[in-house]
Amino acid sequence: MPRYAFRIEYFGAPFAGWQRQAGLPSVQGAFEAALARLDPGPHGVAAAGRTDAGVHALGQVAHADMARDWDPFRLMEAINAHLRPAPVAVTACAVVPPDWHARFSAIERGYLYRIVTRRAPLTFGAGHAWLVRHRLDAQAMAEGARHLVGRHDFTTFRSAMCQAASPLRTLDALEVQPIDGPEGQEIRIRARARSFLHNQVRSMVGSLERVGAGAWKPERMAEALAARDRAACGPVAPPQGLWLTHVRYDPDPFTPP
Repeated sequence: MPRYAFRIEYFGAPFAGWQRQAGLPSVQGAFEAALARLDPGPHGVAAAGRTDAGVHALGQVAHADMARDWDPFRLMEAINAHLRPAPVAVTACAVVPPDWHARFSAIERGYLYRIVTRRAPLTFGAGHAWLVRHRLDAQAMAEGARHLVGRHDFTTFRSAMCQAASPLRTLDALEVQPIDGPEGQEIRIRARARSFLHNQVRSMVGSLERVGAGAWKPERMAEALAARDRAACGPVAPPQGLWLTHVRYDPDPFTPP
């Protein structure tokens, strides 16, 4: 059975997350339903990351085995036709080796978290960013973020429901970028690592918001990390601001040879 890799984007608000769940709408469920219209399966769909309810993706990657050979472009077009009107789209498709795995072959995952600070409710950005009604000090947030970069025990920034065997992770980058735009001050926080713990990014962002608001000193991020205690974490940022932006592989299956 030929194996195909898919790059997928989706608006997460209508879904209970990526993973298929009985009785609840999921991105995986919508994707598998579209595949089933083309090929009865089973397909063994697996994704690079199981995004939570309300989290979005610009570059989620999944793989599936098909019963027959497809031209990748025609397969992408056919799946997208059957995905409508769900806010899910396949943006790239490629044939991969039978042992290639969307999750285990990945060498980097990247997330973007968007915060918009202003008093007025969001209109165009509603559901796409976290609205914070007070100004944030992006420089202090960047200073606090630097304490988390590197290999650490991230127990403090890990959900109690996390199923990972170890809390040790190497955070390659945690960058804070302020932007003044038409909607107000926007702060973009980008995180890169080979893998993340459950709720790690949202937990780090929620604590950084406390730094930006002046409630925490930047060095408290280091203290929270060293505590290795979930109680030391700030409030967890809401899901609507989080975007899975990319998953990297070597070689990249979507880049022509």
